[in-house]
Amino acid sequence: QVQLVESGGGLVQAGGSLRLSCAASVSVFEMGWHRQGPGKERELVAGVNTGGSTYYVNSVKGRFTVSRDNAKNTLYLQMNSLKPDDTAMYYCAGRHTADIGYKYWGQGTQVTVFS
Repeated sequence: QVQLVESGGGLVQAGGSLRLSCAASVSVFEMGWHRQGPGKERELVAGVNTGGSTYYVNSVKGRFTVSRDNAKNTLYLQMNSLKPDDTAMYYCAGRHTADIGYKYWGQGTQVTVFS
């Protein structure tokens, strides 16, 4: 069983920055950040695999950077130029190579952006 623990959320003014972290109990092939805002469906924001290949949803490209430290089994999300629309619960998720879709989920960390 993989355990994921997020940290780094908080309250920030529009235009500001936050850095989220997610520590995994073991190595997983792919890790990603999802978010679910008020009245919205959950969406994959950014992901990265052990080879370094990344994915970003269009709305965060150029503002967010996803990275991982494979030695520490830790995932990061650097969020810059934050907007009120980025307000959401952010979840870290992971999957092994053989998994179809993200299988392991953290408890989430709240990000609130005010204008």
